[in-house]
Amino acid sequence: MKTSSLSALVVVTSLATATGALAQDAAAGKTSFNKCLACHAVGENAKNKVGPALNGLEGRKSGTVEGYSYSEANKNSGITWNKEVFLEYIRDPKAKIPGTKMIFAGIKNETEAGNLWAFLAQYDKDGKTK
Repeated sequence: MKTSSLSALVVVTSLATATGALAQDAAAGKTSFNKCLACHAVGENAKNKVGPALNGLEGRKSGTVEGYSYSEANKNSGITWNKEVFLEYIRDPKAKIPGTKMIFAGIKNETEAGNLWAFLAQYDKDGKTK
């Protein structure tokens, strides 16, 4: 009986820790987004800048933000954004989409890139947090 109570406590503690870690990831990702702010916006009042607004990134097809002039390479990449694709892309954008006009060296640190995804993925297409 003590073993099952201890197991239940471990599971509950692990879930609480994981939930807290997710919130911290998005907060850390917000800090990482400062590297993107010169070219991109996200949130309720986000508008296209040098790069497209990043609202609703998860599940969006590449090259489809209204009013943004994408490179042919980006429009024809066939990419639908999700965490896995984003992590590949943000590590080295020009390697993932040769011919993209995005000028960014990339984020090589996997944890930082994951945190950035957690931050961006919380925004729906209208810039509201999910």
